[in-house]
Amino acid sequence: MKKKLISIFLAAAVIAANALAVFAGDTESGSARNIYEATGEYMSGLGVPQVGSVGGEWMVIGLTRAGYGCPDGYYENAADYVEENINDDEQLHRRKSTDNSRVILALTSAGYDVTDVSGHNLLMGLTDMDYVAWQGINGPIWALIAFDSHNYEIPQNENASEQVTRELLIKYILESQLDNGGWVLSGIGSNADPDITGMAIQALAPYYGTNEDVKAAVDKALDCLSGIQDEQGNFASTGFFGGTSNTESCAQVIVALTALGINPETDERFVKNGVSALDALCGFAVDGGGFSHVYGGGLDGMATEQGQYALVSYFRYLEGKTSLYDMSDVIITDEDAANAVEALIADIGTVTGSSGDAVEAARSAYDALSDAQKALVENYAVLTDAETEFSEINKNNSDSQENDEEDETAAPSEDGADKIETAAPNNDSTDKEINQAETAPGEQISPQTGDNSSMELRAILMIVSFIGIIGAGHACRRDKTGRKLAER
Repeated sequence: MKKKLISIFLAAAVIAANALAVFAGDTESGSARNIYEATGEYMSGLGVPQVGSVGGEWMVIGLTRAGYGCPDGYYENAADYVEENINDDEQLHRRKSTDNSRVILALTSAGYDVTDVSGHNLLMGLTDMDYVAWQGINGPIWALIAFDSHNYEIPQNENASEQVTRELLIKYILESQLDNGGWVLSGIGSNADPDITGMAIQALAPYYGTNEDVKAAVDKALDCLSGIQDEQGNFASTGFFGGTSNTESCAQVIVALTALGINPETDERFVKNGVSALDALCGFAVDGGGFSHVYGGGLDGMATEQGQYALVSYFRYLEGKTSLYDMSDVIITDEDAANAVEALIADIGTVTGSSGDAVEAARSAYDALSDAQKALVENYAVLTDAETEFSEINKNNSDSQENDEEDETAAPSEDGADKIETAAPNNDSTDKEINQAETAPGEQISPQTGDNSSMELRAILMIVSFIGIIGAGHACRRDKTGRKLAER
């Protein structure tokens, strides 16, 4: 009986270990990297992102910060959205300031100038504190992240009820912290929510080393997050997702930790029963790339985007790069460079055989632009058309030259001797003897060209010979007749 119980216990231990390995994502064997790459490839093939909280800016941010570049067509979609929705205060939504913040982050990550999107300055839309705070803690958090993403200067708004400043945004966030050290979405309970707590830390991270109040608040928040991590290494939202362990909650914690330079895989505060926060996140991965919202669920768009950019943040941390939202490494496009390339393309003009230098110069200048700058070149199709047309002209010229060379090879030489050499050889020995017999010593037969001329020459010589023979016959007859008359 005791042996049976031991066997059952060992079997259960093996099952538990296997389950733990699944939940852990087996990161020690490198599957975290595999999940990261597979999810990036999957997302990069989803087509052109729109403007929105799913399938939009978070997708762009995840891809650009992973090095995939901004998907073609996104900037045009964003510019159209701005033109259609922005108001006189440069706000994209009448209530949600996070619309401005989200688009600012996506365009910044791709290298676009957020102060001139179809003639609008998206930063200006975040300068009225009453407007930014209308959403509660979410508004100030993301406004601060947006401004700090590229160390943007906050524009002055003379019409604002209260001018937004970094100090004011930080103050709002700190004053919203719960007694237990966490944060929660305004009006939703009093228990710390890992998602909002993680986001608040992400906003405060740039000030952790210089602001004592921020450092104290963040340290308290880290203790809070460590305390609410469950025994499987997971985090369960108390807000949107009702206490269920999920990808999004793990993702926000990981982004927060890496923004502070904390390794979510090895820091003891965030490892429970040998399972780290990173292990827990990998447990939500699905085959083929992407993440489910909860364990065992199907592919989920929001979970996939947040899981992917959490891994982006983690691997950027390992590689010593700037954090997910520290986009100081991004070069913002210089519109003047794009305009200069447009001018070079326009200067190509009508394509001729001498347009090669102009086409090559325009192509070289275009290829030297960043992806963001290339998107601003409106006459790129003119360049590709010019390249195609110039290539056709070159091809036609080449074909014409080849034909001319063939004609020159086939044309007869004007040198008479060459013409005789190229004529078909005459192997008739009789003709040769006739030619030799009928040619007076020291005389040369005028050279003829081609086979027909040779035949004519032979014919003439034969006729002359024949006439000579006939003449000889007549002479002979005359001689015989004369002799006969003389004999009579």
